[in-house]
Amino acid sequence: MRTNITQQFGHLYEPVKALLIYSNNEKKNIYLEAYDMDRNGKPINAHPLTVQESISLAKALDTSEDLQTGFLDPVGLMPQNILYINRGRNAYAVWHTPAKKVRLLFKEGLDIPNGEGYIPPMIWKATRNTLAVYALNTDEAVDLATPLCKAPYFNIYPDGKVCLGTVTIQIPKDCGLEEFMRQWEIYFFNSFFSHTLGGESPVKGNIVQLWKKLVNTDAPFPTDKLTPIKLTLKNLIK
Repeated sequence: MRTNITQQFGHLYEPVKALLIYSNNEKKNIYLEAYDMDRNGKPINAHPLTVQESISLAKALDTSEDLQTGFLDPVGLMPQNILYINRGRNAYAVWHTPAKKVRLLFKEGLDIPNGEGYIPPMIWKATRNTLAVYALNTDEAVDLATPLCKAPYFNIYPDGKVCLGTVTIQIPKDCGLEEFMRQWEIYFFNSFFSHTLGGESPVKGNIVQLWKKLVNTDAPFPTDKLTPIKLTLKNLIK
């Protein structure tokens, strides 16, 4: 007895167009040539790629599976502390958090107790795999001209990028905006601060002594200890 298994087959795709890419020796100029395909799958009718064909190609690329996700889409209304979203190939978000008390973890060798302490207002910039943080010397509303300061923590490079060490970052491709920000803040504050980077303290004075005075107290973070850098919020939007 024969069984019809046609319904088990997937979609059948047939070649309809072929593209050939030409470039000069320096690979600075590119020329695209398109071919139609005959019934036997052979290329025919060579011609320069038309505007309509270019549009169709762009639509096909934009609707690829990787781009059809909810990555960085808000669940509801846009969060009030979100400053900028770039959904391009290297998608990222920039957001702001106010001065607040958080739990901080320090490596034993620093002789700083783990505990809660107040931190200054912060600016966060993150992709799925990287994080950069900065501090603000005021809790006032920010704009593109707002000057940035070094984040007053360990494990941060002079340009603001965070050294993630052995932390395993697992941000899903379809991670929504609110969860994206929440996860990065958890990753940052749930890892142990261990050492300064760049050969100098990120604050004015001794960073170890500063946090010893702040952890497990109600003292606000002294913003006069922040170190200004030659960056504004506009520099992060690129």
